[in-house]
Parts: sequence; C-alpha cells; structure tokens
Amino acid sequence: MKLTAKILDIATRGVLLNQLDARNIGVLNGDRVQVINPKNGVSIAAAVETTSTIIPQGNLGVYRITNERLHLDDGTDTEIRQAGRPASLDFIKKKMDGGTLTKEETLTIIKDVVSDDLSAAELTAFITASYINPLDMDEVEHLTRSMVETGEQIKFPSRPIVDKHSIGGVPGNKITFLVVPIIAASGLKIPKTSSRAITGAGGTADLMEVLASVEFSASEVQCMTEKIGGCIVWGGATNIAPADDKIIVQEYPFKIDARGQMLASVMAKKFAVGANLVVIDIPVGLHTKVATMQDGRKMAREFIELGERLNMKVECALTYGDIPVGRSIGPKLEVIEALRVLEGATEPNSFIQKSLSIAGIALEMAGKAPRGSGASVAHDLLVKGKALEKFRQIIEIQGGDPAAQSSDIVPGEHQFVVNSPSSGYVIEMNNRSLITLARTAGAPHDSGAGLLLHAKKGNLIKTGEPLFTIFADRNWRLQNAIEEGRRLMPVIVEGMLLDRVPSVTEI
Repeated sequence: MKLTAKILDIATRGVLLNQLDARNIGVLNGDRVQVINPKNGVSIAAAVETTSTIIPQGNLGVYRITNERLHLDDGTDTEIRQAGRPASLDFIKKKMDGGTLTKEETLTIIKDVVSDDLSAAELTAFITASYINPLDMDEVEHLTRSMVETGEQIKFPSRPIVDKHSIGGVPGNKITFLVVPIIAASGLKIPKTSSRAITGAGGTADLMEVLASVEFSASEVQCMTEKIGGCIVWGGATNIAPADDKIIVQEYPFKIDARGQMLASVMAKKFAVGANLVVIDIPVGLHTKVATMQDGRKMAREFIELGERLNMKVECALTYGDIPVGRSIGPKLEVIEALRVLEGATEPNSFIQKSLSIAGIALEMAGKAPRGSGASVAHDLLVKGKALEKFRQIIEIQGGDPAAQSSDIVPGEHQFVVNSPSSGYVIEMNNRSLITLARTAGAPHDSGAGLLLHAKKGNLIKTGEPLFTIFADRNWRLQNAIEEGRRLMPVIVEGMLLDRVPSVTEI
C-alpha cells in the first residue's frame, strides 16, 4: 500500500496509522509494518500505533527516531506492507520464562536493540526479565560481547590502556575528575567514556559538560587520547556499545540497574575502548547498591572473572559508601569541589583519599608504582600541579576554557539552608534520600541544582547550625525540595525526635 508520509516531531520510534488503513493492511497496535523510502531505497520494520483522528486515511505518521533512519520528507509517497515479528521476541519470552540465552540469541536481541527494531515496551520486557531472572556469567559474557560487536571499537597501537569505573550509588562520587588527569599525567592513556545519571544526581558526563563538550565520535576519542593521554566523554555519543544507552533509557523510569546488565554495561565500554587494565570502584554501605562487604566481594569476583574472559586485567576497590564523597552533590557543585582540589585545596579528605587510592591502584597495575605506593605517586602528581595541568589540557581539547577556575562556576541562584533542630552528633546520612532531594531540586538536568553538606557523619553540631544547603536553578523546584526534605529527613542528628507513639493522646 502507498501512503503519504507525515513526519511527527516526537522523539520515539515507530509509525502511526489511521485505523482504516491499518485494517486494510491487516495490522493492529503493536504489530509491525515494513516502511520503504522509494527515494533512497531504505527499508525498515516499525512498530504500529493506530489512531482515528490524528492521521487521516491515506497518510503515514512517522516518528522522529524512526525517520532518522528512513530520511523521509513530509509529503513523500512511501510503500508500506505488513511485516513479521522479530525473532528476538521469542528469545525475550524465553528469558521471561526463566530460560538461559545462548550467544546467538543474545546477539539477535542486541542487534534489534541497536537497530531500533524493538519497541520501548519490548525492550523493557527484556530488561525486566533479566532483573527478575538474573543472567549467569555465560549470559553476561554473551551480552558484553554482543554490546561491543554491535558498535564501534577503538584499537590503540600500544598498551597499556587504563580505565576506571564506579558502580555508583554514592552521591558526590566525582573521583573521575582527579583519577583521569592523575593517570594521564603519569604518561598512561585513559580514554574515559562515562554515562549520564541513571538514578543519581549527576553522572560523570553530566559533570564534565559543565566545563566542556562531552559528545565525540569514537575516532575523536582515540585521537584526543593519543594526543594528550586522556579524555572524559559521554559514551552515548560515541557509538561505543550503543545498546547500553538504549537500555539505560528504559531502565531510568524504574530506577533499576540489573546486576548482569550492569556488569556487561561497564565491561563492554571498557573492552570497546581497548582498555586492558581496569579498576572498578565498588562502594559498600547500607544505602548503596551493595549493602555488605560479602556482596561487594562477590561482585568483585564477577568483574574479575568477566575480565579474564575478555582478556582484561581487573582489580576492584571496595570503598566506604555510607556517606557522600566530599561535601557536594549535583553537577556544578561537584565540579567546583573537584577544581578546588586540583587547584590545591586539601579538603574534603574523603574525596581526595578515595581518588588517590583508585588512581594508585591503576598506577601499580600499569607498573608506574610499586605495589603499596601507588597512592603516594598519585599524591605527588596532584600536589605538584601535574594533574591540574593535564586536566586543563583535557578541557581544552574537548572545546572548553582551559583557564576556567572553581571561582568562575556559579551554582543555582535559589538556595535554602537546612539548620539542625537540636544539638548532637550527626549519626546517619541516607544516601538515597540525599540523591532524591538533589534530584527534586533539579539535578542533574539543572546543572546548578544540588546539595552542599556542612556537616557529615560523626560531626558534632549545635542547634541552629547549618546541616546542608539546597541549591536550585528554579524557585519552584527549590520549594518542592524543601517539602521533600521535611519528609525524607536525610540527615539525622543524635537527639532528634524520630517518632511519637501514640501520636494522639488516649483518654
């Protein structure tokens, strides 16, 4: 059947058919049609939605993401016919039923993910199935290799190539801003591809975007790394393991990060950029993704095993995750803190020590320092200004201002200070609640939004002294965050009344 294309500027996949045309073709909502652009010969299968009013009979509504492949012009005559369902749906159903996927089945699913041949609902079904029925290590390896195979890869002419990753769950974990320039300043290469925030208040890519562009191709990443030793870019723009970012988009509403998919996500990006030495930061704490040391060690063994399967050397650092790293949460606030340390500040200690520990492990793995002295070598590179010099080179090569200083960055103009209602020691900081509060204030999308902590766990504080300040770019978001803060109570001071039972006096 021939229909006239009507381009719908909506960032989703698929096509929209008039119900009468759909009936004539023989398709229903959720079925697929083959759409052909006669001008360039491009043909794709697209999921169908139907309407009785938005698209008149004889027309075909084409959503923006689908048209990025078809390149149809408004008013173009297109050929459309019924299409079969992709085989990957049977494999997703197999996983939903608790089955184990083969290498070929996994590759088929990931190919369909990358080519946008799965609808959002179908991809969500795969994510959910893998969350409920966890992937075994064979499946994780299949998924990792499939993610790499379906995207671009970087192959450096020499080794070692170093990389690092934190599995997240701890607010304010901005250590990449110290680790990458320290490693690059030592003469090693570290092409750091990073994610945007999934469940946090700021991914590394969100932070770096405050200072410079983060969207580069794989060839540009390789060129920058070979020229100055390192970069900090958004992996979603590189076409490196492109399935990963498509999966992340569907995980986002549920705020889930399935174990097997997380392992594959991390290691696929490291494998694809040519890394052969990788340090994994696994924060452990009550309110993190990994609650106990036992769970942390289990995850570390899984990362190391997956690395061995991929011919990569992996070491894991189990780090303290019960409190935020440093005192800032949110893109601009975290960048300010990181720059201050690079510029010579000696606080906050938690941020500096964690960064030096992770960088030190990488330096030892690469033979730049004897075992046990890596953190000391990293410290020298930091205090002598070598890391700052390298970071400025990274900012410049990514199109930013290399002269930018911490004092140049201004966080959200709308602020509210939360004071302690009683005197005592800070006895608890709930990471999840702090992240929720920062996100309510607008982070990471509003780069100036977030939290600045004035007291941390173990600090003695008096009545009326500030606990933390909420920052927001927009006043209405600040008001929402203030209300949310009262509900969450993310910071607990010894002596604060938590509850009263019964809440009503009984007579």
